[in-house]
Amino acid sequence: MSTAIKPKHIGRNISRIRELKDMKQEALAYAIGSSQQTISIIENSEIVDKDKLEKIAEALGVTVEAIENFSEENVINYFNTFHESVSGSFITNNSCTFNPLDKVVELYERLVQAEKEKNEYLEKLLNGK
Repeated sequence: MSTAIKPKHIGRNISRIRELKDMKQEALAYAIGSSQQTISIIENSEIVDKDKLEKIAEALGVTVEAIENFSEENVINYFNTFHESVSGSFITNNSCTFNPLDKVVELYERLVQAEKEKNEYLEKLLNGK
């Protein structure tokens, strides 16, 4: 029984990375100076020409190695690791350390005080005439 290793499908990797970056085939084609049909053909190919692969990698903002070694599992692990590293930081802390209603009341009281001072000033001006 042979346990031949199936080669990575480079075109499929390009397609998944492009989709993760929310890029359409037309945009990728424009970035590398090609047509949408050419991108479709590339994404259906197991092997991609090295020069085209370099252009595509540059357009996608990744390395050639990232395309060649891409796997869904690595992406999931990356995002899980990223989430765990920011867990407990200010990003996930959504609780207020003050009562918002107290702040509204405080601002309202300052506004009322400013209006009182303005009225007193205007009365002084009127009485001074």
